[in-house]
Amino acid sequence: MILNSSSSSVSSAINTTCSSRKTPPTSRNQLSINEQLCGGKSCCCGSRRHFIQGASTALFPLVYSSTPSSASSPSDSMAMLNRLHPPRPDWYEEFYASVMNSSMKSYEAEVAGYKSQLFDNLRGKAKKVLEIGIGTGPNLKYYAADTDVQVLGVDPNRKMEKYAQTAAVAAGLPLTNFKFLQAVGEAIPVRDASVDAVIGTLVLCSVKDVDMTLQGK
Repeated sequence: MILNSSSSSVSSAINTTCSSRKTPPTSRNQLSINEQLCGGKSCCCGSRRHFIQGASTALFPLVYSSTPSSASSPSDSMAMLNRLHPPRPDWYEEFYASVMNSSMKSYEAEVAGYKSQLFDNLRGKAKKVLEIGIGTGPNLKYYAADTDVQVLGVDPNRKMEKYAQTAAVAAGLPLTNFKFLQAVGEAIPVRDASVDAVIGTLVLCSVKDVDMTLQGK
């Protein structure tokens, strides 16, 4: 378990992930938000991710290998990264990162109020945060208001790092307080009980093994 057990409630309060097995929202407010943003469809932004990936992979076919195994060291994590996210040309990774950086802005603006309410639960409770699927860093502005917070951002695409760093600076989060880790959610190179909260937004619809990703948390 990467998550510090004393902060489990914090993580569950902020875990706004989506996946192919996502259950329908139970509260009226959640249902209203989903209908407004996605026309009642689950994970519309996840579909956008897959559309972008599909458009680019039409030019560059991806090959995924056999069933993954858990990682217990940085070398295991790198092996898992190469297995689940095989090395791709720089142009492909840059294209995907660039499009994600620009295409998600309207969505992020729409859900900003809702996210602010959720991330407020972290204030004063989590000094070390691990975000799975940090991407271009749209959530970094929600951490920056908390003094001395340390953020570890995990993403398999190294080209996301520069966009995430730019987002951190724009949010007022010192780069000394932000570290980008190139890895997959199924094998994160972080010690057990070393963080106070684990965050994931719009990420479970992208991982290859949802159960393994959640077990690591």
